[in-house]
Amino acid sequence: GGRTATAASVARPDQDASLLAQPGLRLVVLAGRDDAGTAARLLAAGALGWVAKDSSLARLTHVLRGVLRDETHLPPALLTGVLREMTRERQGRGEYQRLADSLTPRELEVLRCMLAGMGRKAVAERLYLSPHTVRTHMQNVLGKLGVHSTLAAVAVARRAGVPPVEG
Repeated sequence: GGRTATAASVARPDQDASLLAQPGLRLVVLAGRDDAGTAARLLAAGALGWVAKDSSLARLTHVLRGVLRDETHLPPALLTGVLREMTRERQGRGEYQRLADSLTPRELEVLRCMLAGMGRKAVAERLYLSPHTVRTHMQNVLGKLGVHSTLAAVAVARRAGVPPVEG
């Protein structure tokens, strides 16, 4: 009693992931096409099922009942791709952790500013440092990442999943 499952058609997966923020909601995605990347993101965000829009009512009912029993339902054809995507994301988080561990907290902060497209002067103003100190931190970041340019450092950081500073 009291448990509900919702089936939602997902037209724009990045925006529709907000559906998952509702506590206690068990979401089954009604998908127009099978896409392992989208399925992996939505499952990681909390969706419990994935059903093709052209599935039979019996299939949808089976998945909804399973989700109400806290089961996760995914078409077998999507399973390998979803596992590959989720493993890749986990490895990316591992890269981020290794990268973050190699930098001092201030160097990581400077790198996150670089990711946001901020130049030396803007970084200095934001972090209340002198431009010379920022330059030193930037050089340290480049050296620790084994790259020779800000652009290369930003590319490495993006691949590792380092988030840019806000605003």
